[in-house]
This record gives sequence, C-alpha cells and structure tokens, in this order.
Amino acid sequence: MKVIIFGASGMVGQGALRECLLDPQVTEVLSVGRSPLAQSHAKLRQLTTPALDDLSALEPQFAGYDACLFCLGISSFGMSEADYRAVTYDLTLAAARPLARLNPAMTFIYVSGAGTDSSEQGRSMWARVKGATENALLALPFRAVMFRPGAILPLHGIRSKTRAYHLLYTLFKPLWLGALRLFPNQVTTTERVGLAMLAVARRATPLQIIEPAEINRLALPSST
Repeated sequence: MKVIIFGASGMVGQGALRECLLDPQVTEVLSVGRSPLAQSHAKLRQLTTPALDDLSALEPQFAGYDACLFCLGISSFGMSEADYRAVTYDLTLAAARPLARLNPAMTFIYVSGAGTDSSEQGRSMWARVKGATENALLALPFRAVMFRPGAILPLHGIRSKTRAYHLLYTLFKPLWLGALRLFPNQVTTTERVGLAMLAVARRATPLQIIEPAEINRLALPSST
C-alpha cells in the first residue's frame, strides 16, 4: 500500500507516519508539507512546498497512491472564521480535489474533531468550518472517511507543536493514561489513531465518520 500524509510534522501526523513506517504492508510513504521532516527512512519520500494552497506543480507526483492521511490542521483560537476557513477548508480541498481526480480508488482520511457540525449551521465557528470541510470531501469521487477524535494522548516521544498542549500532556500524563482506561469513548492515543487509519485504508469499516470509540476498536490487531 502506498500512502500520502499531509501534516506529518504535527502530533497526529507524527503518529500516522510512525505506524506507516512500521507497517510491512505499507511500501511507500509520501510526506507533503511546508518544511522537511527531521527523520529519514527507506520508505519515506518528502515533498516540500511553501504554497499548500496550490499544488498544481506537484500533481504529477500524486498519482498511484492507495490512501491519503490528511492530518494538517490548526487551532481556531484567536482566528477569524475567514482565516480559519482558509486553512481548514481551502487547503484541505486544494489537496483532495487533485487526489480524487488522479486516484479515484483512493481512501482519503481526514482528521476532523469530536463535535464537528455536519449541518454547518451551529454556533461554534470551528465546528461549522470542519463540517463544511467534511461535507465537501464526502462529495468528491473517492472514498472519504472522517476521523473525529476527542482527546489524543501522544506516545512514543511524539509531542504537540503547540507549547501549551505539550506542557499539559507532560504534566498530567498519569491522569491522561488513567482517562484512557476509564473513558475509551472520549480518549485515544496517537498510536491508536495511526493504526485505525491504516485499518480503514484496508477497508476494515464501511463507516464514513469514525468517532473515538471506533478509533480505539479499529486499532486492535483483529481489526486490521
């Protein structure tokens, strides 16, 4: 299986990349982002571009892939709806549209969030924009699956790029581990998200929207 990852430098993207590189059934991983990754691997190829809103020059290199794990995203804190939409909606569709055209049999997995508003009419700005993005992806001519994780615990040395989140995870890691056991319907890990993505890419579920409990279930070895 050949996989493209957008946002491999972020917390969720790091987890997805780790599981792809460890999986013997994944033969090639293409990372697309604004800056190069620090790591190297025999299966890993990187494309860097400062303009993720226009990937036309890179399109010839996007053909022949089986799955895309779209982990690129930012917090909406302090952002206007227009600015948040430009990153969340516009950048996602700028990647998804050419991929759908070049790889109609592809599985495109989008990391959304718990509480996303599919109606696009709610009061929460981020949830409306995420909902609009999900709906646009589901309308494209490939298999699109939305991941809506709740709280995500970083494992295996993975860290959030947001300083406040990193401190929160570090200081309260024992509590997070307890929450993972006590609240499996709300809490997952970077490892489980990555494993669940690969399970979905192998057609392990017909669902279009994957909530935290399903993420944790799909991460089990029997689900792959």
